[in-house]
Amino acid sequence: MIRLNLTATPQWLDLAPGLRLLVAPLTTALMVSARADPAIEGLPDGASQEELALAMAKAVARRAVLDWKGVGDDAGNIVPVTPEGIDALLEIWPVFEAFQTQYVARGLILDAEKNVSAPSPSGPSAAATGTARPVRGAAPTAPQD
Repeated sequence: MIRLNLTATPQWLDLAPGLRLLVAPLTTALMVSARADPAIEGLPDGASQEELALAMAKAVARRAVLDWKGVGDDAGNIVPVTPEGIDALLEIWPVFEAFQTQYVARGLILDAEKNVSAPSPSGPSAAATGTARPVRGAAPTAPQD
């Protein structure tokens, strides 16, 4: 079952001790906009999955992050949310992983649930039970001219 959140209000994500991000709801419009980000389109044809994942996460975050708490500069001064700051924040591995898990993955899980049941690991009919009776022997070969 898909549970709809019709309020469409931003919510806080706790990504690390002392680090919170206020994010907009993960909508189709946000994801479509992120896919069209110049950083995604500018990736070389042979870009790795890792490069694509990082570029996509940054594109999504630049659109989704509305505010944050616990982000400061080298001197410890609180810094405002900026696209450059978001990119720098996602360069920190634990923050990237937490953002992927807590924000982006929720949308992907919902996408997987839309089919009601997931396919079997080795194909859609791998777990199906057979309904035909077994054959008694091999079929004869067709005559050749």
